[in-house]
Amino acid sequence: MQDAQDIINAAHQMADAAGAAILPFFRIAGLAAENKWQTGFDPVTEADRAAERAMRGVLARLRPHDAILGEEFGATHGTSGLTWILDPIDGTRAFLCGAASWGVLIGLSDGRDIRYGLIDQPFTRERFEGGLGRAHLVTDGASRALAVRSGVDLAQATLLTTYPEVGTAEEAAAFRRVAARARLTRYGLDCYAYALLALGQVDLVIEAGLQPYDIAGPLAVVRAAGGIVTDWQGGPAQGGGRVIAAATPELHRAALELLNGGAA
Repeated sequence: MQDAQDIINAAHQMADAAGAAILPFFRIAGLAAENKWQTGFDPVTEADRAAERAMRGVLARLRPHDAILGEEFGATHGTSGLTWILDPIDGTRAFLCGAASWGVLIGLSDGRDIRYGLIDQPFTRERFEGGLGRAHLVTDGASRALAVRSGVDLAQATLLTTYPEVGTAEEAAAFRRVAARARLTRYGLDCYAYALLALGQVDLVIEAGLQPYDIAGPLAVVRAAGGIVTDWQGGPAQGGGRVIAAATPELHRAALELLNGGAA
């Protein structure tokens, strides 16, 4: 891919800039949040906006010809054929609660697929990187290879999702079919669930109602670690919607069958 090292350097500088913008707001009293939904609660804070502005500033300086799709400030046209897909804080609800399951998500699309991504947790100083020949976790300067775990069948699997309701009633029922067969199901980890899958700690992540900026970075990280990320029909997942990430092809097949009404 063109300018691979320049791309990697830009992504890391964006993550650094986003973290520096976010951390002054984390776990402070009285952080204001606006609600982006008329029904329900979809918060956005000044930390979200400051982080995306910081990342866009890095791109304006280092890669001005690339396009951008960001959660808070939308799309910016580019001419290079590459698009950065940015979620400045994935897990703003967790951020407001002081929980460290939120993260900065950075993905890079070449127009056909997601080629590279980061899941960055500035507070815990964990940066998960995948794509362009890289698959590792960097913590305080120390690097550890990412690799999904193998040899776990569905009956022994750990399954994660963010919301217990998992979208519509139909989607929730499909999710429960998988959860009923898994050993352990946990909720509320936002993008950190995908990081744990890539780290070999859990086996499945199933979600619905995602946007492209929710999945671009995690998709690259999980795939680089040897996992599989698709939609619930086994097709491409970079557009968001219903997404399943699995450690192995066997788990992926078993979960897909249950999601689509089969008996696995």
